[in-house]
Amino acid sequence: MRRAARIEGQFRLRSGATATEYFDKYRFESDPVLLRAIAEAMTELLPSEVDALAGLELGGVPLATMLSQLTGYPTIFVRKRAKEYGTRQLAEGGEVAGKRLVVVEDVVTTGGQVIESTQALRSLGASIDTAVCAIDREAGGRDAMADIDLELRSLFTKQDLDGL
Repeated sequence: MRRAARIEGQFRLRSGATATEYFDKYRFESDPVLLRAIAEAMTELLPSEVDALAGLELGGVPLATMLSQLTGYPTIFVRKRAKEYGTRQLAEGGEVAGKRLVVVEDVVTTGGQVIESTQALRSLGASIDTAVCAIDREAGGRDAMADIDLELRSLFTKQDLDGL
């Protein structure tokens, strides 16, 4: 995965920070063989009590979809914000109220989007205590999530990938 997804240069992250390396998730999510291998490994990260997977727009959606195929858990597709037309829903694909959801994300840096989405889903009645991701950039996301009682489980950390 490191060879497929790690690129070097100057990058601005969602958090506003800059980085000289970037994990381009689309490079591993667009490769069906690599995506399946990552999702197969991520199945081990899922808690035993799950009603559905909550794939975050955009990078969490392919991972959640593949995890759904491998585990049989339904997938909810979570927008960054509810659309202003049609159903006007934040979460598409099923009801979230009363469900035990696991948030699925591709790369976590500070955890901002995971936290925002978790809080929004909780306000809709979902129970969420775990988020899973392919890569934790180890830039404070894990601690920020712990502050809202959310455990982050990652397949790889930046340190893992640096060691490869």
